[in-house]
Amino acid sequence: MGIRQTVGRKLGQKAAPGMTAGWVRAALDKAIDGVGPIRPVREAAADQLEKADGDAEAAIAAMISTHAKLAGAQGFLSNVGGVATLALTLPANVSALAVLQCHLVAGIAHLRGHDLHDPRVRDAVMACLLGEDSVKHLVKKRTLPGTPRQIATSSAPRPASDNTVAKAVAGELVAKLTGGRATTMVARRVPLLGGPVGALNDTRATRTIGTYAARELAG
Repeated sequence: MGIRQTVGRKLGQKAAPGMTAGWVRAALDKAIDGVGPIRPVREAAADQLEKADGDAEAAIAAMISTHAKLAGAQGFLSNVGGVATLALTLPANVSALAVLQCHLVAGIAHLRGHDLHDPRVRDAVMACLLGEDSVKHLVKKRTLPGTPRQIATSSAPRPASDNTVAKAVAGELVAKLTGGRATTMVARRVPLLGGPVGALNDTRATRTIGTYAARELAG
């Protein structure tokens, strides 16, 4: 395990102790059903599809662009406060980013024709949040049963009590999201620098995950 991931785990344990398998599933449910200003996935995806004149690929590209911008905006606002506010803003930032990314990937899955009621599809959505490198690592370790594409299209029904993917995602997501804050934490020591760095990190991470999901969840 690399230094950055180790730091991420330690930071995550302190900053986001409640991020468990249940939390990840709840975040996904909120993302799909809509929460606060975030519209239900099916509505948001349908709106993008209409604007794209029925072109699913164009709608997906638009969703990735929109969510990347939203992630950047919340990353800026939650990181601009400086080191003194880190204990309060980091958990909120991690939560907001996870919900945004869940919403994006679920929207992509829906536009690809996947049934969001299917627990296997929901597992695939969660797996996409890890990104390609982490998925490959966890599949190799047999912590994940397969890639998002394999999970979504598996012929074997997933038992309702199976939290394998959610548990793997919970553990890795804390390390991945908070580990990416290492640079941000340094930047926060410089007034007004933390915001732009946080925005850049969250924008880039969200765009990367969206691109990966679009490839993995293709029909």
